[in-house]
Amino acid sequence: MLSEFSGVQGQFQLLCDERSNLLDTLRQLEAANIEAEGSGINDGEYQLLKHEYRNLARQKYSEWSTTESSDDVEKQELEEASDEEELHFFDTNEYFHEPTLGSESIDIDQMDDCMRLGKQTNNVCKSDAKGDVIDPRFPHFERRKKLPDPIEKEKGVSLWSMIKDNIGKDLTRVCLPVYFNEPISSLQKCFEDLEYSHLLDQAYEHGKAGNSLMRILYVAAFAVSGYASSEGRHCKPFNPLLGETYEADYPEQGIRFFSEKVSHHPTVIACHCEGKGWKFWCDTNLKSKFWGRSIQLDPVGTLNLEFDDGETFQWSKVTTSIYNLILGNIYCDHHGMMHIRGNRDYSCKLKFKEQSILDRNPHQVHGFVEDAMGKKVSQLFGKWDDSMHFVNGEGSGNAKDRSEEASLLWKRNTIPPNLTRYNLTSFAITLNEMTPGLKEKLPPTDSRLRPDQRHLENGEFDKANSEKLRLEMRQRMSRKLQEHGWEPRWFQRDGEGPFRYTGGYWEAREQGKWDGCPDIFGEITQDLINSLEGS
Repeated sequence: MLSEFSGVQGQFQLLCDERSNLLDTLRQLEAANIEAEGSGINDGEYQLLKHEYRNLARQKYSEWSTTESSDDVEKQELEEASDEEELHFFDTNEYFHEPTLGSESIDIDQMDDCMRLGKQTNNVCKSDAKGDVIDPRFPHFERRKKLPDPIEKEKGVSLWSMIKDNIGKDLTRVCLPVYFNEPISSLQKCFEDLEYSHLLDQAYEHGKAGNSLMRILYVAAFAVSGYASSEGRHCKPFNPLLGETYEADYPEQGIRFFSEKVSHHPTVIACHCEGKGWKFWCDTNLKSKFWGRSIQLDPVGTLNLEFDDGETFQWSKVTTSIYNLILGNIYCDHHGMMHIRGNRDYSCKLKFKEQSILDRNPHQVHGFVEDAMGKKVSQLFGKWDDSMHFVNGEGSGNAKDRSEEASLLWKRNTIPPNLTRYNLTSFAITLNEMTPGLKEKLPPTDSRLRPDQRHLENGEFDKANSEKLRLEMRQRMSRKLQEHGWEPRWFQRDGEGPFRYTGGYWEAREQGKWDGCPDIFGEITQDLINSLEGS
């Protein structure tokens, strides 16, 4: 026994020596970094040296690993990138500890464009101390950092007991207690897709400088970034009432957003957003099916983006599935193909990899940009809940082999410290905030004035439930309103095409004139019932 203990002690001492040597090596590397900054050493050489040190560290510690076999470490899942080629999936966090300057495959003209845009895009991409993106071009606006503290203690409810009789049905018609909602509406959730609107600002600047390839790469990153906020979000947003609206004026991001529920059956939400040099609009609907242990959400509708120079892009969202509704940890996954179609030089195809039961590295996204002739000119890869990178050129098809060349397009903002069971992002926490002086300017149809949603945010759960039941009674009246010729106030449909914003909202807000905007959250009166029965 003493001899065995002596052997273990010797191995432990050797491991401590290796650790000490590794720390010395890392200190030397840090010193080399400081010297490199002072002497102007090429950043690519420094990154290569740094990568070699990391590989050395992995080799040293893999010898002492007792948690994984060497086969497990080397194993990589393969997934189709298209019908003709395959890509390795890998963890971007492992290979991209910090962004590199760019790709060697970018041609000289593109490099000149990137250098010329350096100051502009750096202004757009600056981060604060917490890592969140800020934009010094726009005024600073202080918004809340957390939700109000709940007044009451929450009461748990079994989801299975509520939906077990609705297997195979459309869950948009199933009335659930307020416990299963998060304190924002579907109108506000549409605005969450614009959290990383600075990516469209960068796309605009690159296109303005003549770099169409970088423009579509940032558009693709924007299309993926909209899914980041869904990680850990297990509650459903409130279903808006017919005619309910939501406005978002965010001068600190240089954007103004507006949305309205334009149809009750089917449920259709239309939105319109204007930024610096671009417009974004869409009308969306969700087809949902409940399969016992999971819910499948298939989005219907097209997202549209138009830049001031006339270049447009269109794409549709991928399928979302929510698993483990009965047993285990609930989680959501996004999967399917996303095709971003442009009206000029480039288009993009992205594949959201469906997560398997034993997947050690979920949420993978990869794809490519191709020109008008069908030639692949750039590869994209990353994770929808973390970051996206690109490498210019057609490449070998193996993203891992070219990771050193890759450049960062987008990285998710930091998670807020004051998490509740809703797991709202810092951006989502601000959506239902009633800032000083705002209430007086809002129309009576705005989501912030919805009483059940406000009670839920304040933690008044009994009041929220009773108000939700009352408003659902009004919701059932909406079908009659729509059948008798009800029309949206701010959007109009051109034939069978999408709903488009007709204008006039912000002008009416400026004048405080809300003619034609009913009190949709008010009490149900006998006059209202009689008018519906008589129509």
